[in-house]
Amino acid sequence: MQTSLFIAKLLGPMLLVVGVALLTRPEAFRALLREFIASGVLLYMAGFFGLLGGLALLLTHNVWALDWRLLVTLIGWASLLRALVTIFWPQWIVSIGAMLIERKSAFPVAATFDLVIGAILTYFGYFA
Repeated sequence: MQTSLFIAKLLGPMLLVVGVALLTRPEAFRALLREFIASGVLLYMAGFFGLLGGLALLLTHNVWALDWRLLVTLIGWASLLRALVTIFWPQWIVSIGAMLIERKSAFPVAATFDLVIGAILTYFGYFA
């Protein structure tokens, strides 16, 4: 349980900050995404660090309990899978990124998702 609390305290506020930034600066993130998908080096580095982070998260927290801790495990698996796709099929990431740049609703939806998950993890990490 201590590991779950630590990770919630780490990921919760980070997701809240990212969510607020996505809501308040969507054009800046569109520009960042354009640069990101144009760079093979950045794609590979994101895949590498995502793989590292996803594995680290799963090696320390692979808890399949039907409570808030499942969110941490799912984030780890999602990070691992996204990293593998980024490394082995970067063209998928480029096409998804290009689609997200064009959709005006993409960033508010992502921000809402980050804010909700961040609020849940922050609550359980710091207040519950």
